Amino acid sequence: MMRLDYGVTRAPARLIFGPGQRRAIGTAAASLGKRALICTDARFGALPIMQEILKDLAEQGVQTQLYSETEAELPLESILACVDRYRDFAPDVLIGIGGGSCVDLAKLVSLLLVHSAPLSQYYGEFKVPGPILPVIAVPTTSGTGAEVTPVAVLGDPALTMKVGISSPELIPHTAICDPELTLTCPKGLTAISGADAMAHAIEAFAATTRQADPAMAMTRVFVGKNVLSDHYALTAIKLIYSNLRRATSEGGDLDARTAVMLGSTYAGLAFGSAGTSAAHAIQYPIGAMTSTAHGLGIGILLPYTMAFNLPVAAADYAEIGRAIGVASAGDADEDAAKAAIEAIRALFAEVGIPVSLRAIGIDDAHIEDISTLSMNAKRLVENNPRPLDPSTIKGILAAAMQAE
Repeated sequence: MMRLDYGVTRAPARLIFGPGQRRAIGTAAASLGKRALICTDARFGALPIMQEILKDLAEQGVQTQLYSETEAELPLESILACVDRYRDFAPDVLIGIGGGSCVDLAKLVSLLLVHSAPLSQYYGEFKVPGPILPVIAVPTTSGTGAEVTPVAVLGDPALTMKVGISSPELIPHTAICDPELTLTCPKGLTAISGADAMAHAIEAFAATTRQADPAMAMTRVFVGKNVLSDHYALTAIKLIYSNLRRATSEGGDLDARTAVMLGSTYAGLAFGSAGTSAAHAIQYPIGAMTSTAHGLGIGILLPYTMAFNLPVAAADYAEIGRAIGVASAGDADEDAAKAAIEAIRALFAEVGIPVSLRAIGIDDAHIEDISTLSMNAKRLVENNPRPLDPSTIKGILAAAMQAE
């Protein structure tokens, strides 16, 4: 049973949430310096709203440079190119505006502008030697939670899968979460981003429980299930479950968009200390093999990893089932837990996420490699409540391949 007196939260110094709060970017940046490098993608960089943000920064006396070439999955060479291009500009602050890749680019460019290359020396946990330049994170999707987390993920061509750098130094100084920025997010991206956020919350809530060693939070980025992450995670699950359908089907519904973005932010706060587990570990090689979006693979896998974990996580899943209203207090934990799993499966299917890995190009010939490569995500494998090995991962994959 989890100890109820141990908890860890890592969060930005400032977290500003609400419709219209993008208008705080200028004053937030001016409080941190006079030169800002903005990292975004081509789509957002071309929108009129980007010009509004640039005008706001100029009115606050902040000189800016705009990098709008962020690529999906964040290739290493693009990070290095951005650093080389803007090193002489010497920004005081980085502003990441966009999806997770844009925010992660801001984190990693900031890291390399302060600390020496190569970036590979920081792969893993607690390897960033000290503070980076302050980052302002402004998400335009509701999924990754990158605006509040100590993690950045990139694609290194020397490695088979994406790799993460995990350090509290990477937590943005300021997160500005404005759900109005998600109103134009396409239906498909809204769905898979929401599935990713839901997985963050569920995997954090059902993560393994560790002995409350006083040194743990200083040596392990993901400490496992704890009393503080549980609060964020369960709130996130309720918000996303109740609002993702509407945010997906009625993209202009600001109330639904606000609820899902709040859920995504809470989910980021949850997994930023508790961590994620099986679905994320298995998705990494699947994403590399299929070049499909992270949230899509996560959405397919999550119901199957939950079913695998059911024998040891029934109490946690039962609490989720009761919280989202698909089970009652009088139901046995196993029944309530199964109801929760089926509810998540139904939600994802309703918003358009496939039920089988075959839908994204995985076939039986891939299973051996996926099961082996998944084990390389050690921090995620160790965080799963039920022990994982290549054999058990094959079982999860087999179930996810047979689904109709």
